[in-house]
Amino acid sequence: MTIVGIWGTVGMALDLTGAIALATLAIWLWSRLDRFGNAGGWIVAALFVTAAWCLAVASASGAILTSVAESSRNLIWLMVIYRLFASDGRHTSLAPIRPVLMALAFVELLHLGVDFGLSRATSIEGMTRVAFDFNVMFRLLVTVGGLVLVHNLYAGAPREARPALRWPATGLAVLWAFDLNLYTVAYLAARWPAEIAAFRGLAAMILTACIAIAAARDRDTLKLRPSRAVTFQTFSLLVIGFYLIAMVAVAQWLSYVGGNFARLIELAFVTLASAVALVVLPSRRLRGWLKVILAKHFFQHRYDYREEWLRFTRTIGNGGETALPLGERVVQSVADVFESPGGLLLTPGEQGELTLAARWNWPEIEVPAVAYPLRALSFFERTGFIADLDELRTGEALHGADIEVPEWLLSNNRAWALIPLVHYERLVGMVVLARAQLARKFDWEDFDLLRVIGQQVASYLSENASQEALAESSRFEDFHRRIAFVMHDIKNLASQFSLLARNAELHADKPEFRADMLITLRNSSEKLNALIARLSRYGTGAVDKLEQIPAADVVASVMERFRDNPQVVAAETRDVAITANRHSLEQVLVHLVQNGIEASPADSPVFISLTVEGLHARFEVVDSGCGMSADFVRNRLFKPFVSTKSGGFGIGAFEARELVRAMRGRLDVESREGLGSRFIVYVPLAAATDVYQTMTSHDQKVA
Repeated sequence: MTIVGIWGTVGMALDLTGAIALATLAIWLWSRLDRFGNAGGWIVAALFVTAAWCLAVASASGAILTSVAESSRNLIWLMVIYRLFASDGRHTSLAPIRPVLMALAFVELLHLGVDFGLSRATSIEGMTRVAFDFNVMFRLLVTVGGLVLVHNLYAGAPREARPALRWPATGLAVLWAFDLNLYTVAYLAARWPAEIAAFRGLAAMILTACIAIAAARDRDTLKLRPSRAVTFQTFSLLVIGFYLIAMVAVAQWLSYVGGNFARLIELAFVTLASAVALVVLPSRRLRGWLKVILAKHFFQHRYDYREEWLRFTRTIGNGGETALPLGERVVQSVADVFESPGGLLLTPGEQGELTLAARWNWPEIEVPAVAYPLRALSFFERTGFIADLDELRTGEALHGADIEVPEWLLSNNRAWALIPLVHYERLVGMVVLARAQLARKFDWEDFDLLRVIGQQVASYLSENASQEALAESSRFEDFHRRIAFVMHDIKNLASQFSLLARNAELHADKPEFRADMLITLRNSSEKLNALIARLSRYGTGAVDKLEQIPAADVVASVMERFRDNPQVVAAETRDVAITANRHSLEQVLVHLVQNGIEASPADSPVFISLTVEGLHARFEVVDSGCGMSADFVRNRLFKPFVSTKSGGFGIGAFEARELVRAMRGRLDVESREGLGSRFIVYVPLAAATDVYQTMTSHDQKVA
């Protein structure tokens, strides 16, 4: 089948479908003429005539019959327009209406006469071309006049009458606008465009749909509300279509003016244009710009709140083994709103300051151990203020005088916004967003949506923290129940060893045997008693007593413990006195050094140092091992019964932190995966003991 035959088949199918739709609607409206007032009868008649025109076009029964059918269609729809003008009385006040209608009717009748006369003279050379040009020109005059009348019909109508005229005017505008383009192309191309004419039936079907909507009782509620996704995809397709049309047009023009190298120039242009399209069209920046333009000009609100809420729920509630940790999902759920490529989650640390809890798609930013100082958080907790860092950098922020932003955020231009997460007037965290591909200023709609999402995210974090605390409490209870039996058995064994030692003192015959036995039994007894003491402290973090001790002696004892391991290196030591429990502090440092050795390669050193910082002695244990992620440090390192070692109890780091707290100090951790870890133990100087005692007694009096 030829191309012409294919388009003829498509046109016939669409014309027949349009005729059926028009006739069906006319029959349905026969008993409902009152829905269009005085124009009801004329509309039904116009539908029947238009259906007959579709049948004439589909049957291709002759040029004269088709021309008569189309002229009849135009004439009766002009009469419908006049009756619609009469429905609100404007036909008496708009004097030009009747002359315009009469002029268009005269043009149609003249067209029929000229067309009939020229069809009789087709034997004359060149007369076919003249007949075609006359036919096209007359059709263009009528379609342009019809579109002008349709525009005045709707645009000049009173506001209360427009709902009744909206859909009939739209249908007629589509019908005549299609004809206008069809006859314009025919006039310019000097031939009948069969591939375009094949879709005239589709225009008739659109007219049918519009008249049907106008006849519906609930027509006022029928409004086109495309979703943002459909609008964006449709607009994208239109952009691509216009691009392809422009590319073909330019290529065709190059083929005309290119001379001998026309083909080469045309292919080179198509190749270059295609390469540019492949680079530009998939761009996230271009997609972001299109979404902003569409949201600004096509929708009352920027966001599709239903879609945003569904996406937020899917992201934050995504579970399973392959799901991201909760902290990263929190960042992602907020970042997706603005198409931000990454972000950070900061949550309160032990002293109330914000520390890094999770990062999502932002590995290169350096975050200090104290990401946000405690003194700067009260403003965010009190107001829930969402900070635009660009405004803070330029001093344009409304509350700029009340906001303290750390330098590491201001100096990083990728840092874009701070979103506080407030739950029951308590700051549970803060999200830092990275700059989007298409950055813009925030407005009231952004702030409202972010506040709602921030509150919801804060509730998730609080609920998760409560669940973890409850689970930890349950595990502690189980641990204490189990350890009670262990302690009971060990106590019995220690009592038996002690009794054996006393009996050996009385009954051993050989002095050498007696001495060795006594030493062995006594050491065993001491070790068991020490084990019982340590087990008794699990969960309480208690130490036997605090006393003034030389800090350098503690470091020396730890180095003596690892004297056979060349990996352990004492970097710096200060001769200062501290208030601590020597046995507990040594236990903490030995545990940290041992962990550093296990995490580092065999030839990588583990440094231990002692310096002074303010009122504290600062013990540092630094290794260059595998390091730990922020999520592991935040959520797993100090959690009891969580261990990465095979057969480990998972309470070493937890016990170390509790022992340091019992000595009125603190344990900080800085770690990066692949770089290593730094454990910092702060213990009060002996000179500061009186200060801490004064503060403690004051707190007890206040309580």
